[in-house]
Amino acid sequence: MPQTKEWESPTETGEAPKTPQAPRGRGKAMFIVLLVGLVLATGGFLFWRYAQTYESTDDAQISGHLNGVSSRVAGSVTAVYVSENQFVKAGQVMAEIDPRDYQVALEQARAEAMQARAEVEAQNPNIPITETASETNISTAQSDVENAEAAVAAAERDAAAAEARLREAQANSAKAQADVARYQGLLAKDEIPREQYDQVQATAKALAAGVDSNRASADAAQKVVDQRHAQLNQAQSRLAEAHRTAPQRVAISRADVESRRASSAAAQARVDRALLDLSYTKILAPVSGVVSKRSVEVGNHVQPGQQLFSVAQLDDLWVTADFKETQLHRMAPGQRVTIDVDAFGQSFDGYVESMPAATGAVMSLLPPENATGNYVKVVQRLPVRIRFKPGQKGLGRLRPGMSVEPKVWLQ
Repeated sequence: MPQTKEWESPTETGEAPKTPQAPRGRGKAMFIVLLVGLVLATGGFLFWRYAQTYESTDDAQISGHLNGVSSRVAGSVTAVYVSENQFVKAGQVMAEIDPRDYQVALEQARAEAMQARAEVEAQNPNIPITETASETNISTAQSDVENAEAAVAAAERDAAAAEARLREAQANSAKAQADVARYQGLLAKDEIPREQYDQVQATAKALAAGVDSNRASADAAQKVVDQRHAQLNQAQSRLAEAHRTAPQRVAISRADVESRRASSAAAQARVDRALLDLSYTKILAPVSGVVSKRSVEVGNHVQPGQQLFSVAQLDDLWVTADFKETQLHRMAPGQRVTIDVDAFGQSFDGYVESMPAATGAVMSLLPPENATGNYVKVVQRLPVRIRFKPGQKGLGRLRPGMSVEPKVWLQ
């Protein structure tokens, strides 16, 4: 086969020119790169679409009611029936306080109540007695008025009779004085004897004295009339007073009875309070739950309001999830929630019960004050309440304070 010299071109040698070929692996690599890019883009898009369907946070924990159990009366503890982490039912006796002082107080209150009731029963008859006495006083005063009126009428009749006798005596005296004057003229003419004149003159003097006597009787009779009028006025005043004071006396008697009844009611209230204090010597569990924070022993002297136990109520638990404020724009009550519990590695179903009223920072003990001039914007967190759906297996193992990771499904 003839060889071509270096300076000879392919056309000069008579051979066809050869086309340069690309490496075989380059096209395959480009295809793989494009395929991987497409897969990553598709996966990223799908993950982005999936991430838009929920909001989650790891700043969440289980919350519940922690009911403090305290003493309501003072005394020495004689028995403690529960211990830490023990389950108790509502109404179960947890501890007892020495009841003897309160039993004595109850007996004393009952005695005072009995005395108060006896006073009410003793005072009750006074009302009809007072009413009868008032009616009797009115009747007596009315009789006195009638008697006084009759006495006035009799005195007026006596005065009128005395006045008539005075006028009669005055008429007789005037006639006798006229006879004396006439007989004096006859005596001067010696037409009558001296003895007859003396007799006429004596009769005139006697009749004149009778006038004075009858005048005195008439004056006395008039004074009797005045006296009887005064007695009548006095009797009328007593009658008016009896009418006026009768309802007041009855009212006073009724008020006294009501006062006794009020005292009896107060005494009964003291009995009820003594019964309550005696019942408080048995310290009962307010709810069903697990005992914690026991701080009392037999022999301790406790005071009212002193906390002795804490009971965690396990049948009413929820999740407090602190979401960022930027996560809440699509969140609403009723949305489905998946709750992962760190302690068990178990998931529970729940739902958004309510949205928060304020941020956690605002509700803290020392809320931030942004008006001081050094304000720095920080994304705030708001506590969303999530409720467990009932009837799930494992709910009884949950305890307040456990960390959880809720995932709220937005669609």
